[in-house]
Amino acid sequence: MHAPPLDDTGGPTEARAAAQALNLMQQRIRTQLAQQSRFLTAVSHDLRTPLTRMSLRIERIDAGEVRYRLRQDLAEMNGLIDATLYYLRDRDEASGPRQRVDVLALLQAVVDDAADTGHEVALSGQAQPLLAWPSELRRAVVNLVENARRYGGAASIVLADSPARVLIDICDDGPGIPEDQLARVMEPFYRLESSRSRATGGVGMGLSIAADIAARHGGELVLSNRPEGGLRARLSLPRA
Repeated sequence: MHAPPLDDTGGPTEARAAAQALNLMQQRIRTQLAQQSRFLTAVSHDLRTPLTRMSLRIERIDAGEVRYRLRQDLAEMNGLIDATLYYLRDRDEASGPRQRVDVLALLQAVVDDAADTGHEVALSGQAQPLLAWPSELRRAVVNLVENARRYGGAASIVLADSPARVLIDICDDGPGIPEDQLARVMEPFYRLESSRSRATGGVGMGLSIAADIAARHGGELVLSNRPEGGLRARLSLPRA
């Protein structure tokens, strides 16, 4: 949608008419997407006000179990709003230019943050700096680590480097994912009935966002079941 308009000033009449029609269609799509983005932003802002009031009122509830469950519901609603807005926003305007990123330091910061919340994440491997959007790359890794911890019990990160690409593997020791579902779980809001339920948390967007970030870097996110058990989520990021 961000490609420049076609030249509609030269060539045969039919070619000019086709170019004008395509340019008009492109402009309409851009306008529609911009309106959608503004609408979602406005709705999310309007939703947060009553959610904040609900959060304050929940703290006045004496029943601890009820209060705990309502907190979970509020956290899920806020997470859904945040994930949806992130997935639909204009990435080109939000990200800025790429930077030389110390991948190992970025991963170590993710590990340290997890440790601060009482979750141990193993990290091994080395890599030279990579041109990337640091905040985007960090978000992808955090999503995959949280996914591994939530559904696999624990997470480990293995970093590998080569002249062509950097590989970041996030592994867990959980039940894995049925082979016929490995692609579908990366669709927005899709959850496996057996594991991605409301009881485990999450809004079904973590893998979708990570896959989108990998694609924006020219790479890909590949999920596979490990022979020894558990799931491996591999971020493959090209150096070119």
